Parts: sequence; C-alpha cells; structure tokens
Amino acid sequence: MKNNETLRVAIAETSVIIRSGLTSVLKRLPNFKVQPIELLTVEALNDCLRSQPLDILIVNPSFGDFFDVSRFREDASMRHIRLIALVTSYVDTSLLSKYDASVFIFDSLDTIAGKLAGLLEIEEEEEEAADGQDALSQREKEIVVCVVKGMTNKEIAESLFLSIHTVITHRRNISKKLQIHSAAGLTIYAIVNKLVALSDVKDL
Repeated sequence: MKNNETLRVAIAETSVIIRSGLTSVLKRLPNFKVQPIELLTVEALNDCLRSQPLDILIVNPSFGDFFDVSRFREDASMRHIRLIALVTSYVDTSLLSKYDASVFIFDSLDTIAGKLAGLLEIEEEEEEAADGQDALSQREKEIVVCVVKGMTNKEIAESLFLSIHTVITHRRNISKKLQIHSAAGLTIYAIVNKLVALSDVKDL
C-alpha cells in the first residue's frame, strides 16, 4: 500500500468507549490516512466483510462471545485482510499468536503506528515476492540477524514489536526466497552478505 492511499480499517468492539477511542487514535496517526468503520455486532461485522473492501480488521478476541480466527483465515476472500487483536483484558497468548498483530488499550500512538507500518511492510513484501523479486527486505534482514543470534520466534517478535504469526510469515518468506531452511544455512548467508560479523556468531 502506498503512503497516499487511504487505509480502510474496521474496528469490531462492543464497548463504545474503547471503539470510539481507537477510532480517534487511528485518525491521529502520523503518516497514515485511515478510514475507520466502527462495528458493534457480529451481524454488522459480517455485513461489513461482505460489502466493504477492508485492509485491516481490528477485533476484540472475545467479540461475539469468541472471534473464530481459524474460520476467518479459511475464507479465501478474507486472506488479504490483516487481522489485529484488540486486547482489552487478559487473553491467552497462544490465541494472540494467530493474529497478524495485537494492539493493547495502553499502547501509545507511536506503538500503534509502528505496528500498522509493520503490517503494511509485510503486505508490500508479499506483493514483491509475487512479482518474482527475491532480494530480502530490510525487515527480513533484521529477522535473519535475530535468527543467527539464536533468538526464538517469541524473542524476535518482542524485539521487533511484531506478532509471532508475523515473524513466522517472514521466516517462511525468507526460506522461499533464499531456499535456505536451517539456522546454520542462514548463518553462512548472513556472514557472506555482511549482515553480521563473524564475532557475532562465534558461540553458535
């Protein structure tokens, strides 16, 4: 998505205070033009998904008693929509890993902007991959460095402010582009391409 394009974001949340508050925040994000759509009920969400071209769906995992992420992912017509969990209370972290990202009610404006930028970067990288380009993006290079340093997916996600699902997507794209499927292979690639110094990986 280009910087001058409007980002169409639906917010599925029953609390009017949280929903309206997030709408206000999205409109204030620097470097983004956001068209928010507030959704109060499951019926409104289903109508929106059928009739509106969305880029991002921000949904409370408990929306409609329980938002079925797996079912949403299975629908081919929804696969282009980035899915963000809106966390307003305790949620099992294994559930959050199924989303592309998570926003919390205590997140700052900059944090939310960073998460959206990360999602849009993933989208652009996938479009590039579809066009046959095989060079690693800056974010993918960062993830290679993290893998070479022995970091787990969870540690990478926390370090780069991404969801585990997003890290896994990046790693899958890296493997496809480079045809390298092991940490040892990535280490050699990183050293040869000067992403890391030999001293950074001497203990691996």
